[in-house]
Amino acid sequence: MINQYKLVLPEHLNHYGYLFGGNMLKWADEYSWIAASLDYPGHQFVTIGMDKVEFRKGVHKGAILRFELQMSHEGNTSACYAVRVFADNIETGEEELVFSTHVTFVSVDEAGNKRPLKR
Repeated sequence: MINQYKLVLPEHLNHYGYLFGGNMLKWADEYSWIAASLDYPGHQFVTIGMDKVEFRKGVHKGAILRFELQMSHEGNTSACYAVRVFADNIETGEEELVFSTHVTFVSVDEAGNKRPLKR
């Protein structure tokens, strides 16, 4: 399991003052791609899917997000990562699950063709 952290800044908010969902999706994709790249050195990955996307609670400016990434499935050419995001309250030390999804990547060669996974 890998953990990544992100501070929610004013430029990440929508017009209602909550974290814009597109930013959460971008970070989930980016951090899970990093996890896949660390698990499979030398492979080039492209995102092929994101499913079971659940925005569970709004996130405000100043929250520290902890992205918990864990491989949930490995295929011949693809790997899927479960992503759970927790918002940490720096005043109380408590954290709450605010988002979850699964991101699937496929390994490709220089021509964009699927390539078998090797560790």
